[in-house]
Amino acid sequence: MSALSDHLVTFATLAYLVAMICHAVEYALGDARARLAAPAAAPARELVGAGVGGSGGVVKAPAEPVAPAAPADRPARRARLAGLLGVGVTALAAALHLAATATRGMAAGRMPWGNMYEYVLTVSFIGVAAWLVVLWKRPSLRRLGLFLTLVMVLLLAFAELKLYVEVVPLMPALQSYWFVVHVSTIIFASGVFLLGVVPAVAFLMRNGYEQGRRSFPYTLARRLPAAAGLERLTFALHAFSFPLFTFAVIAGAIWAEAAWGRPWGWDPKETWAFISWVVYAGYLHARATPSVRRNVATWIAVLGFLTMLMNLFGVNFFFTGLHSYAGVN
Repeated sequence: MSALSDHLVTFATLAYLVAMICHAVEYALGDARARLAAPAAAPARELVGAGVGGSGGVVKAPAEPVAPAAPADRPARRARLAGLLGVGVTALAAALHLAATATRGMAAGRMPWGNMYEYVLTVSFIGVAAWLVVLWKRPSLRRLGLFLTLVMVLLLAFAELKLYVEVVPLMPALQSYWFVVHVSTIIFASGVFLLGVVPAVAFLMRNGYEQGRRSFPYTLARRLPAAAGLERLTFALHAFSFPLFTFAVIAGAIWAEAAWGRPWGWDPKETWAFISWVVYAGYLHARATPSVRRNVATWIAVLGFLTMLMNLFGVNFFFTGLHSYAGVN
């Protein structure tokens, strides 16, 4: 089962890469479609007739728009086909991803959250599963799939190359029913936060593009959905995930009281979890404050995700504490 899980992770990474290429093709064909679909004006027709005051003259009739040439439809069809293929391959990659996570748990005889490799594997699956649900509800957001699949490729490749550890039994400190309650909720919340940062960054780029900025990276957003819709999606995902994250932090404190005799000890991971909670609470507060601009509030959401990355990678690599379960050196 362990070897099967390893192979499935590799296949899932490759499938996400293929999906990313399909979405990139959709982007590239979108440029061709925009060029070919631009309406061309017909030359003005000259009419001979009576001029002003009865004098003869030449009157230019208004130019009539010419319908776009038939070939303009071909890039549009091909772009849509590439985008739909990207979605289909993403769904296939998600199925492989789920199978890899499940077989890893079967090999370990426990929930597959015992170390950093398994944690990243599960969080990234929650992110892509949430993306497929969002896409099912709002197909117009399909072009965000380019950025989502890029994140999946980077996360899974990093997990395979730098975080991988052999299957080992769960250490005694984690053998508690709170392991399922606390870790499952924080994984689910983190996965939705992972998805939430994609439209957040896309909004910042698209908003700049709509304001007339034509430098990199704003030009990447010219074919993204409208900035207002991306901002609303960012808020909806964070508003959904924040209560789950709050419950996970509270559950962790209850577990710490039972395991270590104190609910809070400012352990590095506890400290950074608190920092993440404060930043995300600040984002929701800023988003609800009319005087705060939407791009400022969104930058706070991006900062919140950076604190989550620090809690996941930085704390495990650079600090030692009671939560040192990553399994990596």
